[in-house]
Amino acid sequence: MYQVIGLCRFSYPAQGGFQTEHDSHEERTRFLYADSRMDERFRIFEAFTLATLKAQTDPDFTLLVVTGADMPPHRLAQLRALLDTLPQAVLRVLKPGRHRSVMQQVINDARDRRPCIQFRMDDDDGVACDFVAKTRAQAAEAAPLIARNRLTAIDFTRGHIAQPTAVGILAEPTARQYWVPSLSVVARAGEALTVMNFNHVKLWQFMPTITLHDPDMFVRGISDWNDSGVRSGPAAALLDRAGETLFRRRYGICADRVRALYQARG
Repeated sequence: MYQVIGLCRFSYPAQGGFQTEHDSHEERTRFLYADSRMDERFRIFEAFTLATLKAQTDPDFTLLVVTGADMPPHRLAQLRALLDTLPQAVLRVLKPGRHRSVMQQVINDARDRRPCIQFRMDDDDGVACDFVAKTRAQAAEAAPLIARNRLTAIDFTRGHIAQPTAVGILAEPTARQYWVPSLSVVARAGEALTVMNFNHVKLWQFMPTITLHDPDMFVRGISDWNDSGVRSGPAAALLDRAGETLFRRRYGICADRVRALYQARG
């Protein structure tokens, strides 16, 4: 019944949409496409984001990945090669534009005539292996509510803040409301507004929301390049064997692969 669309902005130099400000487009692209930043973004994108999407128990979804037309050609080729490993990925290479309007159009261009579950991910985030399946099931359960409203949000509130490193994964459990990426918006058939038209922490002001407490539903990745300013707190610790098993089972994130990616830096 429901179409499922995810959106990930991968170093797209939008007008707006960043907490870190720049004085010009040229300054922003220099920042976004600096080699040290790109190396980190590709590592965490592969280790967290793509790993969790490849592990979905329900593979019936589309991931729209938006990047800039002025990304260096060798980096664009690197991105294409990574996305070739995820059949659900669709790459959109776009010129700069206003953040929310561009992302709204990208999502609507991919829509069919069905009601649509939409989620957004940063390029360092991940979701539980059953995220698509559970979100689709929850939407079906809430079908009467969804039918009465233009938009309805579904929010899973429990997961982990995590940082990949050369020695493993630093992580701590967390519970947050309306946090990317385990937050979806269900749009009625024909509705033009999307998940990208709203500040995620203010969704409750514009639509009914369903809040769920299923454990271990998201990974909020952190690194030295976080635009959001999210940082792991003092409770973060290197995952032990049991923690690594949990990350592999719930998220499809392999600590050995993380170590290999980060030991290979430079």
